[in-house]
Amino acid sequence: MGLFDSFRGETIDIIEWLDDSRDTLVWRFPRHDNEIKMGAQLVVRESQAAVFINEGSLADTFGPGTYTLETQNLPVLSTLQGWKYGFESPFKAEVYFVNTRQFTDMKWGTQNPVMVRDPEFGPVRLRAFGGYSVRIVDPARFLQELAGTDPQFRTEEVSDYLRQMIVGRLGDALASAAGETPVLDLAANQHAIGERMAEVLSSDLAEVGVAVPRFIIENISLPSEVEEALDKRSQMGILGDLDQYAQFQAANAMEDAANNPGSGAGDAMGMGMGVAAGQQMASALGTNQQQAQSAPEAAQPQNQAGPPPLPQQEQWYLGVDGQQLGPFDASGMNSKAAEGVLGANTLVWKAGMDQWTPASQVPELAQLLSSTPPPLPPN
Repeated sequence: MGLFDSFRGETIDIIEWLDDSRDTLVWRFPRHDNEIKMGAQLVVRESQAAVFINEGSLADTFGPGTYTLETQNLPVLSTLQGWKYGFESPFKAEVYFVNTRQFTDMKWGTQNPVMVRDPEFGPVRLRAFGGYSVRIVDPARFLQELAGTDPQFRTEEVSDYLRQMIVGRLGDALASAAGETPVLDLAANQHAIGERMAEVLSSDLAEVGVAVPRFIIENISLPSEVEEALDKRSQMGILGDLDQYAQFQAANAMEDAANNPGSGAGDAMGMGMGVAAGQQMASALGTNQQQAQSAPEAAQPQNQAGPPPLPQQEQWYLGVDGQQLGPFDASGMNSKAAEGVLGANTLVWKAGMDQWTPASQVPELAQLLSSTPPPLPPN
């Protein structure tokens, strides 16, 4: 680390910290007997803060800038030391530099799955991982609560604590999100879940002076067996008609076997495809036979054994005294003619006629009427 290089005895001219580690949160300035000369220069760069500790108590805090250490610039420390008249003698104090930049290389992950209840799948186990960034927003509180007197406090010393905080809060965040959104749609809401997690973690870590500006969820995954089932379900949805797909695959395999007649694998595949094709044909024939057996007799072929069905006889209707009688076939019409009900002036009708017509005007009934004796004359 680039630090104060000209340390001569009890004389300290410049107090500064040049960080080249990229992972140091707090660094304590080296001192000789904790003595700092009054009038020394304090250089605090951007993304830094300097905290003075006097006899174990926090005295003064400085933000970015260059300061000449005098009594007027050290109000708390001057009061603690009792410098009522601005003594120029050295004073004893520890100086801690706190890195306030944003640390973006922090990683997190769920060591054990998080159980949530999904509206579609029911109880499921989720795993997740990603990254996050942290920033010290209250150097004094961070020094008091976490760093303590560690001369070089690194991110690795606090990463486990932060990871536990994240995993503890992640279960609630995922359960809440899964209650509102199906598990299959969580990937589309990872950004919103990450922003919610950043707010919650910043609120929880405020007591130690830390904020989480950004929380990133890289992946949310289901157990492997559930993912395999989802893959099969997706494949079935893409394939659509499985029977047509099987026939297509069989045809391709048979074509490949025909193109390689000399290969044993081709012959074996050809035999297998032939058996499969035979089974499909047998199944199709069986289906056709069942359909033929279940069809009505009217649907049977015309060339089957037995005489054809008899032709349908004409059906006649009579209009007698304003009433409709019938229907009557040929024998029934003979009977009505013999009874005298059917005469030359009797109205008749059958399918195909436009209207009721006297029987004498219907050619089909002329022979029937001629063979019927007229009615007897009155006494």
